[in-house]
Amino acid sequence: MAFQASTSVEAEGWQHNLRAKLVELLGDFPGKRCELLPRVTETREFPTYTRETVLFQSRPNMTVFGYLLLPKDFETPGPTILCLHGHGRGVDDIVGIQEDGTMRTEYGEYQNDFALQCVDRGYAALAIEQFGFGHRRDDVACQRGAGNSSCQPSSGAAFLLGQTMIGWRVYDAMRSLDYLSTRPEIDMNRIGVMGISGGGTTTFYSAAIDERFKAAVVSGYFNTFRDSILSISHCIDNYIPGVLKYAEMYDIAGLIAPRAMFVESGTEDTIFPIDATRFAFDQAQEIFRVFGAEDQLGLEVFEAAHSFHGVGAFQFLDQKL
Repeated sequence: MAFQASTSVEAEGWQHNLRAKLVELLGDFPGKRCELLPRVTETREFPTYTRETVLFQSRPNMTVFGYLLLPKDFETPGPTILCLHGHGRGVDDIVGIQEDGTMRTEYGEYQNDFALQCVDRGYAALAIEQFGFGHRRDDVACQRGAGNSSCQPSSGAAFLLGQTMIGWRVYDAMRSLDYLSTRPEIDMNRIGVMGISGGGTTTFYSAAIDERFKAAVVSGYFNTFRDSILSISHCIDNYIPGVLKYAEMYDIAGLIAPRAMFVESGTEDTIFPIDATRFAFDQAQEIFRVFGAEDQLGLEVFEAAHSFHGVGAFQFLDQKL
């Protein structure tokens, strides 16, 4: 199902077919969405923003934990970014919460508190805990310490059920949009999604599947399956059984067109080789071109290892949202 269309009409038909196949490969989604049952469990005031701890139900008996960050000067309804963390301590690590519960005084760690950066740029941010991390991991991982995840057993369980961890996390992202739609502060026509590493993975597939996302920032992930996921050892949560029988990563990027996607990657990233990122971006550009959407695709390469950069990315979001 690699991209071969030469007109926008052909391309739209291709998108429809590949998107349906991708959902199938991810393990499909529930036919009926359960009630969200949302609640706010804590509200904290900071000098420039308010942070709400929120819970809502994604599937029956599966609760999503997250933080809704609202700038003090936010003009409602306003633009919002769904923020998806990568491997590490989980969602706390992108909202400035240190392991001892205190707040960092400046952006830190490889993810650089990008949810707080969103707030500082004037966006509301919903930062959710990805399944298998932080507040949503098993007891064994909790006993091993803050930086340990339960990706391995949880992803294995998903495979046994004919599903995938990526599919579970994408569905949480989709239900996050359902939650945001209940909040009067949020402009649902200006929703972006942003993630680094494993969060970049979920960002990429969520934007490819759910067209409510108007812009996606994929940090430290976009590459080729051939040069990264297939060739370099990765956490099991990166794998989609059978995907290479149908499409490469740049084909899947074409499911986002003509909506906006920005890619950033470090030159010293050892798990997502930069030459393959450049190659995949060039291939994706050809697909966006057929849609007449070349200006909806952006790339920034920066001199660093696997980390969140966020320079060109926020300039891009400011234009698109």
